[in-house]
Amino acid sequence: MTEDVMAGDGIWSDETEWELVDFDSEFDGDEQLAMPTLAVVGRPNVGKSTLVNRIIGRREAVVEDIPGVTRDRISYEANWSGRRFLVQDTGGWEPDAKGLQQSVARQAEVAMETADAILLVVDAVVGATATDEAAVRKLRRSKIPVILVANKVDDERVESEAAALWSLGLGEPRMVSAAHGRGTGDLLDDVLAVLPETPREGTGGTGPRRVALVGKPNVGKSSLLNKLAGDERSVVHDVAGTTVDPVDSLVQLGGKIWKFVDTAGLRRKVSHASGTEFYASLRTKAALEASEVAIMLVDAAEPITEQDLRVISMVADSGRALVLAFNKWDLVDEDRRLQLDREVDRDLVRVPWAQRVNISAHTGRAVQKLVPAMETALESWDKRISTGRLNNWLKEVVAATPPPMRGGRLPRVMFATQASTRPPTFVLFTTGFLEAGYRRFLERRLREEFNFDGSPVRISVRVREKRERNKK
Repeated sequence: MTEDVMAGDGIWSDETEWELVDFDSEFDGDEQLAMPTLAVVGRPNVGKSTLVNRIIGRREAVVEDIPGVTRDRISYEANWSGRRFLVQDTGGWEPDAKGLQQSVARQAEVAMETADAILLVVDAVVGATATDEAAVRKLRRSKIPVILVANKVDDERVESEAAALWSLGLGEPRMVSAAHGRGTGDLLDDVLAVLPETPREGTGGTGPRRVALVGKPNVGKSSLLNKLAGDERSVVHDVAGTTVDPVDSLVQLGGKIWKFVDTAGLRRKVSHASGTEFYASLRTKAALEASEVAIMLVDAAEPITEQDLRVISMVADSGRALVLAFNKWDLVDEDRRLQLDREVDRDLVRVPWAQRVNISAHTGRAVQKLVPAMETALESWDKRISTGRLNNWLKEVVAATPPPMRGGRLPRVMFATQASTRPPTFVLFTTGFLEAGYRRFLERRLREEFNFDGSPVRISVRVREKRERNKK
């Protein structure tokens, strides 16, 4: 008989086969650093994100029929004819943008300045606009190769209209339909002809550890990323939900390169979301699965909400290391600190093992403390305990505090082994069912003995099956 139960953050399963995932080989930071970047720019709603999805061969960039969905510059890996490169999606660029759109336009300008080649996307049906002409004037001042893309050329009837785009002075417009794939293969051949083999500027070092910034909308994730990076990597605005796509940034902290991913704030369950919010939720989950440690931002000045608990549950279920960053600490008074301590004890019982740091992304208070917290969490996440040491400890614990009897019999814990790391996963072989309270006791003692701070611990209990002779 095999028991399968769940208690706390420990998972007790009957599975005996474990898959060891080598994250560092699957997401090689060095290889990504060596790839040139192709920036896709243009005014709002010309189909930039649709074209990005066509180039990378999968639906990653969020696409909606309304303008302004993409706001940050987001990089995706692409492969064409054996050449690997990064495609950078950008928000709509406008020369006289104000407010939030001004920050979006600035991100597009940064992409124009740092890319190795640029695709300027124009709506062939609408034709050249004043904004398109302003973008051309800006791009002409750079020495970066620019390819003019006439999008939405769905059939031959639109080709004559697209030919008028010669007037922009960027040479022959490449006629494509990003939605249907028409002409994109020839476009990519032209891209490879102008894209250098290596980026203009490279960053040395080993593969970076991957960090996901998660939390509810408007909690300060983008502000924290900008503070850590020392410049404006993500668009920040008072409007909740400014970030839609995950935003990747390489940041040097504590003498190491870290890969931070700024994710969209989650308002509701994925099953209840729709449109942009639905796809943003999927991107956030995918970014979390691709990360190694998550920094969960909580607004310290407000009560812990159901949204906070939902995101924390998502992190715990993913098995990633976790750092709780209580943001906006500069707005917290003494009464709120006492109330917050009570909320943490009451609501965060699932992740008592998480590292906790009190910060202010706005002022920069204590953000440097995130580095040792992440390093501690990752060290625990990577930790492996030898079988001999594990069983010597287990023998002493069980001898001092035996498991409670069940059905008049005392179950015995015969053997234990660590099946995998990332997160640390242990298997206990027993002669009988272990009560949930005793399993939590073992997990707590395991953490105390081996210092698994900041990492979830998964424990599987396998009960020895009784062998009975078949009676004829």
